[in-house]
Amino acid sequence: MTTWIISDLHLCAQRPAVTQAFLHWLHTEVTTADALYILGDFVEVWVGDDILSDPQHGAEFVPIVQALRALSERDVQLYLMHGNRDFLIGEHFARACGLQLLPDPTLLTFGSTRVLLSHGDALCTDDVAYQQFRAQVRSSQWQQAFLAQPLSARLAFAEQARSQSAENKSKYGMDIMDVNSAAVTTLLREYDYPEVLLHGHTHRPGRHPLTVDGHQCERVVLGDWHDTAVVANINHTSCELQTLTLS
Repeated sequence: MTTWIISDLHLCAQRPAVTQAFLHWLHTEVTTADALYILGDFVEVWVGDDILSDPQHGAEFVPIVQALRALSERDVQLYLMHGNRDFLIGEHFARACGLQLLPDPTLLTFGSTRVLLSHGDALCTDDVAYQQFRAQVRSSQWQQAFLAQPLSARLAFAEQARSQSAENKSKYGMDIMDVNSAAVTTLLREYDYPEVLLHGHTHRPGRHPLTVDGHQCERVVLGDWHDTAVVANINHTSCELQTLTLS
């Protein structure tokens, strides 16, 4: 038996092929798994669970919710951690899918290996403007006020935020949007040096051995879903990255 860990699918109506590839993968690979962990940016944008009942914008999520619910009913344990695109996913969506929301970070143990899960955006501390924005939108006060707005206003805000993010990438480059090594060290130290830190967000899949205060650790990075996807497959003896072909 096995556990799958994925991130950064960015599911949306504008990329139906990725959604179909994800649904096919769920049906062919995940039905026999113990668990599936989604480490954020599951969807491209999420402005509140009430979008599920919106006739115009909710239809695209129906097959996704149904597929996850079917897995849950087969006793596959489903977990979702918020990312920077979907931090407003709430308990209504979680119940509809049969999944459990996880805090960021979350520490798991597989056999004798401790694996610390994170979306990864909190580690990108060189991007000061984003960290300030993140602190604002993750506050309960901001979220309560935002969710009280009409759906149309929330969607307009999300589109503006996406445009600003794309502009910042062009203006500042990708380097400041990667993880900060000191932030990684601090997190590993805080959690008593887990063997593996597993995250997404940066879209730079790979494995990075590192030594923290004499302890051997490894940072394992998942990939985004585009033409391919880099996902993690974990059992009691190994943590492997696998590349899925989506096209």
